[in-house]
Amino acid sequence: MEKILIVDDTEEIRKQLKWGLTKDYEVLAAGDGKEALAAFHKYRPKVVTLDLGLPPDAAGTEEGFRCLEEMLRADPAVKVIVLTGNEERASALRAVQTGACDFYQKPIDINELKIVIKRSFHIRSIEDDNRRMQVALEQNATQFGGMIGQCPQMEQVFSTIRKVATADVPVFVTGESGTGKELVARAVHALSLRHDRPFIPINCGAIPENLLESELFGYEKGAFTGAHARKQGKVEYAHQGTLFLDEIGELPASLQVKLLRFLQEKVIQRVGGRDDIPVDARVVSATNTDIAKAIREGAFREDLYYRTSVIAIHLPPLRERGSDIMLLANLFLKRFCDGSSRKVRGFSSAAEKRLESHDWPGNVRELENRVQRAVIMTDSPLLEPQDLGFLDAPSACAFPLDEKMTLRDARDRVERDMIALAIKDQKGNIAKAADALGVSRPTLYDLMKKHGLNA
Repeated sequence: MEKILIVDDTEEIRKQLKWGLTKDYEVLAAGDGKEALAAFHKYRPKVVTLDLGLPPDAAGTEEGFRCLEEMLRADPAVKVIVLTGNEERASALRAVQTGACDFYQKPIDINELKIVIKRSFHIRSIEDDNRRMQVALEQNATQFGGMIGQCPQMEQVFSTIRKVATADVPVFVTGESGTGKELVARAVHALSLRHDRPFIPINCGAIPENLLESELFGYEKGAFTGAHARKQGKVEYAHQGTLFLDEIGELPASLQVKLLRFLQEKVIQRVGGRDDIPVDARVVSATNTDIAKAIREGAFREDLYYRTSVIAIHLPPLRERGSDIMLLANLFLKRFCDGSSRKVRGFSSAAEKRLESHDWPGNVRELENRVQRAVIMTDSPLLEPQDLGFLDAPSACAFPLDEKMTLRDARDRVERDMIALAIKDQKGNIAKAADALGVSRPTLYDLMKKHGLNA
């Protein structure tokens, strides 16, 4: 049975809640901060109801906030529901900003509170499942060079890597920039029989054409001005290991011929040299260009393509990977929060919608950069679209921008419009509208009263 901790300095309320919740939960109770923290550290309940007015500061909130902050430090996943009176609404909102999951206004209706508590346990259960899944995915990522995904396209990629890794044949990886082509190459190498030998990457599009040949194949002393000593090239360094040719579509025609000879005969000649040097290296190539078009236009040799693409692997763009977007976003969020002192709990519903609808021209690399930026820049426990750099997000304003009003007026207008729309969409069902807005039913009733709205 799940544990819940009731923290309230009023014995009558502790008894009321214990009586109402005992059937469904193992109920722990505490009347002050010291007792509450002792019980929390000992039993680690997943959900806590907390009255902010605790002795020795029963008339204030200092002790209550101290308890809230220490609980969140000890277990950032704990769901704290703040119980508050009408006059304490500002403190309740501050508590939510600090990290409480919700607040409930007294007097207590035990049946309503049960719904809020049940929802909190449900959210905690989902988050726990997500954390376990992320651990499993990270273990899987270790096997596949850091790649993570659950969509059918990525499952196919992982399956292909497993099959070809030990086959020791050339692999050709295609995909847009930022999809993780080098990670595929590293995964193929890590799972191959050459895993304990060198993995040598070279970006064929990042090196000037007049230097690329010597970078690939090395040179002999005196081969050109400045060649004061013999130098091995990347191909030789990859002997008995894996050579990764990134952006092979940018390879000049003259070097395509020389690379083709190496693939056919397993020998190279250094620049300025005449001796054939045998090299045993597996070649993995990658490009983000339309290689079929390059072949048709004569920019890439067809025979070289067939030599380098015994096995072809295509990486899907992020926009086609569905639920993988939020899977990766949450993984990056956890990674960046763990590596810093930032206390960000997740993404707002608006941020999630924006992430899922974005076109992702920079793919996974862009997503990682946006989440890292957001963790650094935000002052909120939940990331919003603007934190992620979506300044062009569609406006929720349903009023002319030149209408004279304060920022508070604008926020109130947007809040009112969103509540009215949610109630309309859910055909007056307050419970469903509250769930759609991400608030509890009592909170929604309070907001409806504030804005003069009816169901």
